[in-house]
Amino acid sequence: MQVQGACHCGQITFEADLDPEKVSLCNCSDCQVLSGSAYRVSVPVPASSFRLLTGTPKTYVKTADSGARRRHGFCANCGSPIWAAADSDTPPSYALRVGALAQRALLPPRRRIWCRSALAWSEDLSGLPAIDGQPS
Repeated sequence: MQVQGACHCGQITFEADLDPEKVSLCNCSDCQVLSGSAYRVSVPVPASSFRLLTGTPKTYVKTADSGARRRHGFCANCGSPIWAAADSDTPPSYALRVGALAQRALLPPRRRIWCRSALAWSEDLSGLPAIDGQPS
């Protein structure tokens, strides 16, 4: 599936080819902090299918508990997360942030990982009152 993506302000745009069956929802505490939410949804793509069209992401290198170093790419202007990859100038793949993709509604997660870190309140939101837009 070909997808197009952009940061919130539009300075960074990109496209990629991906497999929708590989979309994952991560509950780890790093993803919670880095996304500013209860979890992050990502999809891996081979580096050969990722094409940066405009802009230059700023990067931040995070060292995981395992010792693995991951480079996170985001917009320096608006802060939108774009991808994560091995800490290399030529990573083999990128984990694209589904929220930055125009086709995000077509990319539901197919699995959840790091469930032991999941916030209990995020497990079932079906009982919350739902409003279609901003409340008055």
